[in-house]
Amino acid sequence: MTTGAGAAKPSNWNVPNILTGLRLVMVPLFGWVLLAFPTDPVMRWLSTAIFVIAIATDAVDGKIARKYNLVTDFGKLWDPIADKAITGMAFIGLSILGELPWWITLIILVREWGITALRWAIIKYGVMAANRGGKLKTVMQSVAIIMFLPGLAFLPVWWGWIAWAAMIVAFVLTVVTGLDYLREAAKLRARYLAEHPGEDR
Repeated sequence: MTTGAGAAKPSNWNVPNILTGLRLVMVPLFGWVLLAFPTDPVMRWLSTAIFVIAIATDAVDGKIARKYNLVTDFGKLWDPIADKAITGMAFIGLSILGELPWWITLIILVREWGITALRWAIIKYGVMAANRGGKLKTVMQSVAIIMFLPGLAFLPVWWGWIAWAAMIVAFVLTVVTGLDYLREAAKLRARYLAEHPGEDR
């Protein structure tokens, strides 16, 4: 029998990583459909469908990777990048179309990519895993984007109210969880340095 220490690492050519790669490929396709046909209701729904499929692959690839022990370094690196690329394209696209204020998009993008960079910057101190608030933030961002993508101008007024309510909740969660991650990063660093007093502060 092969011991745990000697077990071969899973190949990068597996279903979860293929889904991650597919999600990355869908980013420019999604952006083109959204921005090239902003006044065509059918194409707006198509852009929404592409986004939903991309988000669905995110939910599926992680479950498959964990269930069948297919977690790889490629997946760890590119899965979150693919997630932020597709949602970032959605926020930027909506702002380019004038359907979402740029300040909302910019604050969300700074938070998303800033926390990602922070995770890598403090990796020597420990792994800062996603918490429940962060997962809820991701869900609310996806819900808000899905409601905005068909174009609020083509939809009933009540849809727009719900869409804006979802976007406000997503925005608040994005900011609050970002601050939580900053506090968690500071705690990780402080704990590490307390356990390793000889290391450079």
